[in-house]
Amino acid sequence: MEESVLKQMLHDRFSRTLATHAPGSADRESVRALLDKLFVEFAQQGVHVPAEQRDRLMFEVFHDTFDFGAIDALMRDPTVSEIMVNGAHQIFVERNGKRVLLNITFADERALKAVVERMLEMAPGKRLDGSMPLVDLSLPDGTRVHVAIPPVVSGGVHMTVRKYQRTLNTLGDYVEAGGLDERMATFLHACVRARLNVLISGATGTGKTTLLEVMSGYFDNDERIIAIEDTLELRFKQPNVVRLLTRTTNIEGKGAVTITELFRNSLRMHPSRIVLGEIRGAEVVDYLNALNSGHRGSFGVIHAATPQGAVDRLENLVPYAGMSIPATLVRRQVSNGIDIIVQIDQLSDGSRKVTSITEVGKPTAIGVELHDIFRFVPDVLQEGKVVGRFLATGYVPTFHPNFAIADVALPDSVYKV
Repeated sequence: MEESVLKQMLHDRFSRTLATHAPGSADRESVRALLDKLFVEFAQQGVHVPAEQRDRLMFEVFHDTFDFGAIDALMRDPTVSEIMVNGAHQIFVERNGKRVLLNITFADERALKAVVERMLEMAPGKRLDGSMPLVDLSLPDGTRVHVAIPPVVSGGVHMTVRKYQRTLNTLGDYVEAGGLDERMATFLHACVRARLNVLISGATGTGKTTLLEVMSGYFDNDERIIAIEDTLELRFKQPNVVRLLTRTTNIEGKGAVTITELFRNSLRMHPSRIVLGEIRGAEVVDYLNALNSGHRGSFGVIHAATPQGAVDRLENLVPYAGMSIPATLVRRQVSNGIDIIVQIDQLSDGSRKVTSITEVGKPTAIGVELHDIFRFVPDVLQEGKVVGRFLATGYVPTFHPNFAIADVALPDSVYKV
């Protein structure tokens, strides 16, 4: 009998038998015992499988059905930061900021779909079907997964897995990794302690969420933190944390909960800090209103390539709220509500760095003044690595006196060129 046919028979029998177990009751040893029993039944029916082939089939079916199939080893590989599955037969990974194609594939589309189903089981409330062909979810360890299925994508199921990596836990770790320098780390720490409002900006995959999580580690333990996200990504060390999650519509097209609704409700929860996982739509109006109502120490994340781009996006997102707000008023709210923009980028060598820390200044007729306090200046590409310098610009932010008022020690010398 051909191995592919035998594998399909084994997989079908195994899946039907495993389905009779209570959810979560089958541990790894009992599953292996079940596979052994099925091979005995095959032998009794006249289907004899050589030991080497049996071991190989057991391994493949076990991982297809119980773990993450073809990407199981990649999920456990600490050197892999991202896994990109373009259909069953093409898998890319990112290591050290570089993406490469592997010679690993899923057996077929069915095996890939089975992995997606297991991931969905780990994320209650998430669904993926013809009426909802796109989904974002988070696995229990914080790994983020995006899945797209036809008809919105061609070539079968596409899945992007961004693994949660705990290599950077403090701003000191960032310094050691070359993501910023000691002065910038000291300054950012002071900004958290002085309860400045911080907007973290960057493109997809640059490490915005990681930086936000690291900076949130400096919140006080007695603060009440309200985090608003699409999927459970952020991890907090403090005990008093409320996690608010958006929800998509159910099969009847009802029951959706948006970031805007969550943000409005968060203001009624007596927050010390509000952390907005991503600003992308109508919630921008409530976000700016909250910052302008005296709510201090809040953090937000936005997709933008530059600090100027971040400010422009805030202004351009306001119409999503269905309100006709003059641009001059929006700029005034941005100016009064946000203290600094921290820009993080992934460079050509794959490294991630804080490329600028910028004060949001006064509104003007054409925009908002922006003043770089620190920036990264690349010099050369040396042996595949971007070599550059973290520099202070000499600009002293207008909010510097706030550090002393908040009893945060930050000498003027930190700004010297």
